Amino acid sequence: MGDGGSRQDASRGVRLIGTILNATAVAVAGVIGILLGNRLPDRIRETVVAGIGLTTLLIGVQMALKTQHLLIVLGSVVIGGIVGELLDLDRGLNRLGLWLEDQVSRLTILGGYAGGMNSDQPSFTRAFVTASLVFCVGPMTIVGSIQDGLTGNYETLAVKSMLDAFTSVAFASSLGVGVPFSALTVLFYQGAITLGAGWLRGVLTDPMVNEMTAAGGLLILGIGLQLLDIRRLRVANLLPALAIAPLAVALFGAWV
Repeated sequence: MGDGGSRQDASRGVRLIGTILNATAVAVAGVIGILLGNRLPDRIRETVVAGIGLTTLLIGVQMALKTQHLLIVLGSVVIGGIVGELLDLDRGLNRLGLWLEDQVSRLTILGGYAGGMNSDQPSFTRAFVTASLVFCVGPMTIVGSIQDGLTGNYETLAVKSMLDAFTSVAFASSLGVGVPFSALTVLFYQGAITLGAGWLRGVLTDPMVNEMTAAGGLLILGIGLQLLDIRRLRVANLLPALAIAPLAVALFGAWV
């Protein structure tokens, strides 16, 4: 009995069912979106991107308003941006996208999509980076991955998978072949959180999650601005804010 319970507890730390389901949904829906997008007029694709951009702004505002400590969010984004610029995370993610684009261009089955896109269509890299950030920045990613890793309960990630699937179809039909490859980012990012869930359980509190959510909302707003072609931001370089926000709550939450 004791050995069986130990094996069950050990298995909980390595469960990735929810993450695998999420990544698969993004990839499959992305391929469907690509096939659908090639049959849509440019004006429809442009309108779809605008609609996604506006919705992304709304989601970002909703997340950002969860903050109870505006100074913590401000400090987290500023310090996180400095750290991100020093690490040049945006360039690293773009380099990964360019490498994947090169690999895709060598595949005959996708050659028509990777090599046949005209200059007016979004690049593989932009699609990969934008979709990766949208799918990975948010409280559902963190909460769902922790649940999956600790208890094997992947219901939250199953719901997220459905939402991401619809988004992936819309993104891929407008932005192109880079979108389904963002499933790799989902797999590695959510998988890392799931595997580290045992440590996170003893660290994160509700106030920490709220401020991390608010910081993530600002990043989502940045993505919305990009989708609407209002402003090009290096949003990936702001990602460290998601780690700094809960740390700031632990250190300064009682004084702000």
